[in-house]
Amino acid sequence: MFNRSTIHLKIRAAKTTIILIFAQLYTMMKFIKRLLRWFFYTFFAVTDVVFLFLLWFIITVTIAPPKIDPAEAAVVRADRHNPAPDFYTLKNSWIKKSETGLWEMYIEGDGFERGVVEGKLNKELAEKQEIAFVSQIRKMIPSETMLNYLKFFIGFFNRHIDQYIPEEYKEEIYGESLSASDQFDFIAPKYYRMLNYHAAHDIGHALQDKNMTVGCTAFGAWADKTDDHTLIIGRNFDFYVGDAFAEDKLINFVKPKDGYKFMMVSWAGMIGAVSGMNEKGLTVTINASKSEIPTSAATPISLVAREILQYAKNIEEAMAIAKKRKTFVSESLLIGSALDNRTATIEKTPSKTELFESPNTDYIICANHYQGKSFANDPVNLSNIEKSSSNYRFQHLTQLINQTPTITVADAAAILRNQKGMNNTSIGMGNEKALNQLIAHHSVIFKPAKLQVWVSTNPFQLGEYVCYDLNKIFAEAPALDKKVELYEKQLDIPADPFLYSQDFKKFNAWKHMREAFQYAHKRKLKYELSKKQIDDFINCNPDYFETYFLLGNYYNDQGNKEEALRDFNLALTKEVTTVQDKEAIEKSIKSLEVSR
Repeated sequence: MFNRSTIHLKIRAAKTTIILIFAQLYTMMKFIKRLLRWFFYTFFAVTDVVFLFLLWFIITVTIAPPKIDPAEAAVVRADRHNPAPDFYTLKNSWIKKSETGLWEMYIEGDGFERGVVEGKLNKELAEKQEIAFVSQIRKMIPSETMLNYLKFFIGFFNRHIDQYIPEEYKEEIYGESLSASDQFDFIAPKYYRMLNYHAAHDIGHALQDKNMTVGCTAFGAWADKTDDHTLIIGRNFDFYVGDAFAEDKLINFVKPKDGYKFMMVSWAGMIGAVSGMNEKGLTVTINASKSEIPTSAATPISLVAREILQYAKNIEEAMAIAKKRKTFVSESLLIGSALDNRTATIEKTPSKTELFESPNTDYIICANHYQGKSFANDPVNLSNIEKSSSNYRFQHLTQLINQTPTITVADAAAILRNQKGMNNTSIGMGNEKALNQLIAHHSVIFKPAKLQVWVSTNPFQLGEYVCYDLNKIFAEAPALDKKVELYEKQLDIPADPFLYSQDFKKFNAWKHMREAFQYAHKRKLKYELSKKQIDDFINCNPDYFETYFLLGNYYNDQGNKEEALRDFNLALTKEVTTVQDKEAIEKSIKSLEVSR
């Protein structure tokens, strides 16, 4: 048995142990409390930082709409009328679909009024264009993560874009945005979204080697080079955002409150100019060039072209406008002038602007590289000449013009529709080195001395060229209340016979098959084609290098190295578009040879 003193000691030891345990628990609780306090302080600090960053980002990228005079706001309440199918009117303005398939719109007033009326008149067309545009972007960039990154990047990059846009054009864009579709508000608010759409061309070709603007080509001829010694200008606008985007071309006839009346070929929702002519016979077309990566927002090039179209009457005034505007990409603006009876090119980069006058006395050519002295040793321009398709098209166009003693409007159309390579060689349908790449949003021919313009109808430049006389248009267009045709039918240029050929059917079939090849290759899908299917694919476009490059990728994905090597080598025997494409084929060949 335990004696009393032993029990007493054991009780004291137990008490001491309990006290020590509680002391340790208390110390641990204090540590946990400090840890929790640190965690919550850190959590709330990080949350505050994130919140402040998001708040700063939102404030930074938010662009306030222009302030509108309340007296001008009455136009917002005006309703459009629908006197006939595909014909809408609002005040003196209207929009209608011609029997040619082209949409025609007449607009007048100051910036805000024009924008509101445009937005109301072409509401459905603009929504259709936005659907086509966004769908093509999703097709090009299927990753939602990348799309979200791109959205925030562009939002931040273009946060100051409104500072570089004339007030008149901000008001016009804002007015049009009031009728913009709600379904794309997840991208950005309407006004901000439409501002950025006007810079899509610039951002696209600044950030990518292969972008939406593949390779526009243009020329001007005058004096002894034309049948009547007056100026003729032809251009292909090879801006491809999918077939759906080019379905509804819009011919804008604009009578602004300030400046000259003008027309431009465009699409719904776009107030910038890519091809146009004003009442003084001054024309503007834009051709993208290789650009260094931009560092900040500036004026979208289409708005510079629009300002020239609206406010310049000759080459000198066009140059003055171009020089005062900062742009964030490199672009050539081909300026034709009835008053000067010649054409010149304004070659513009973010840091330089030069007027290039052709060394030829009666014609000028504009592709996608610069020709001026300022760019003779420019490494970006030299690389562009060496690696892109621009110089090939330039040389081929030179050859075609020299083969045509005096150029008529019909000759201009034939040149713009030419699908061949140098010396009339077959280089495959859709080749980027062809003047007619079968991707053009539109093709246009100007005769400034007579204020006449010919616009191609679908598809590409294959449909008939429809003639408009600006003298007649601006005399008859205001307050038009009946759906009548305003184009000069007797002056139209017939459709290209290629449009009705078996080759055109083959090209369309080839496009669909190419899309399937690209989809399967990108996702490494396993599938097997019969010999007949492969032969049919080759037969649809046998002279085009990409036919064999696609087949090479197909065989390589199937593990058939010998067949892949055969087709990759066959691709190199054709007219490959760019150095980058050639290097991609050679890389594939080298990879296969190493693994044999």
